[in-house]
Amino acid sequence: MKGTNDFYEQLPKHSGSLHKIISKTDVFKAVPNDWYVVVADVQDSTLAVANGFHNEVNLAATGSIIAVLNAIKNQPKTYKIAYFFGGDGATFLVPPELIERVSSIIEDYRTHVSENLFLNLRVGHMKISDVVITGHTITIAKHRLTEYLTIPIILGTGLKYAEQVIKDSFVLEKSNKIPSIPVNLMGMECRWDEIKPSEDINKIVCLLVSCDDDDAQPAVYSDVLMKIQEIFGTMDERQPISRTKLKLDASVSKLRKEMSARIGKFKLGYLLKNLFYTYLGSFYFNYFEEGKLYLDKISLLSDTLMIDGTINTVLEGSTSKIKALQEYLDTVEYEGKLIYGIHVTYASVMSCYVQDRKDKHIHFVDGTEGGYTSAALMLKEKKGLL
Repeated sequence: MKGTNDFYEQLPKHSGSLHKIISKTDVFKAVPNDWYVVVADVQDSTLAVANGFHNEVNLAATGSIIAVLNAIKNQPKTYKIAYFFGGDGATFLVPPELIERVSSIIEDYRTHVSENLFLNLRVGHMKISDVVITGHTITIAKHRLTEYLTIPIILGTGLKYAEQVIKDSFVLEKSNKIPSIPVNLMGMECRWDEIKPSEDINKIVCLLVSCDDDDAQPAVYSDVLMKIQEIFGTMDERQPISRTKLKLDASVSKLRKEMSARIGKFKLGYLLKNLFYTYLGSFYFNYFEEGKLYLDKISLLSDTLMIDGTINTVLEGSTSKIKALQEYLDTVEYEGKLIYGIHVTYASVMSCYVQDRKDKHIHFVDGTEGGYTSAALMLKEKKGLL
């Protein structure tokens, strides 16, 4: 009996302007009470970033998603799950049939990150029924962001509440569990250099916007998204990933970080093979039709907007546009409708999950100099959480 396991898979995809979709609360459905929130969060990520380990923090977050997706795609029955990338962690909505498998993989991955990236992950899960009983809500819809990318949209404060409970209750202990097989991180790639804005005068913005009133969220977030579009233009116009600025980083240090994050040990064969492939990459992307199509689809498959009860977005714009946005947000924040955190930087960074180079690849985008983690620090300070 499938029960609610295919709930997310069966949700309809909504197209059109996101700010209009968010204002239509009837398209959002309550996440079933027997589903779970699962969290993997880098502990003390702000300190790690300050000490120069932003790439490692970012890879730890990306890897948690890849580990889970690789684990569940080989199950006898593959149910779809929703996941959210946050720069220093990831959150999942998981059906009951997969919770044991996902929890096991996340715990294995925690050990992997501790031993190979030297970071501590706070992991855990919470049942949706235990969230909603507190008065928080979690409703969800699917939005077809681009021709190739459909994203989950969450309204309500329940997901953020569950995340905080899981992180606060986590007790760091050395895991005695020895994975029967290594964590499967096949498809993890992080070979792109820092990606400069398409225009030299522009900057990269990492923005977090939080409204803690479940009932007010639809109107507040709709207004914010409409204002972002008014100032910065459409998704294509504010897209921080520009094909003309994409450049592979074939340095040994870059590949060693990927190697540590992915296989957890130094293998000369892995390093040499992937150095060779990375050097060949520029020819592949410039002269082979499949490579050109891959580059064309990167921006269409880049995760630059996420709404998990909070608006999370990375975008590109001029200093004057950024100032206009901040002035608007300051006014609405003063009115008590929202709290925001923002980080403005010189480039974006991208890590990738590549199953094949035709359609099955997704790209997780953050900003340099801390990115989302730095924006979250500002948000937490305003909320008095530090």
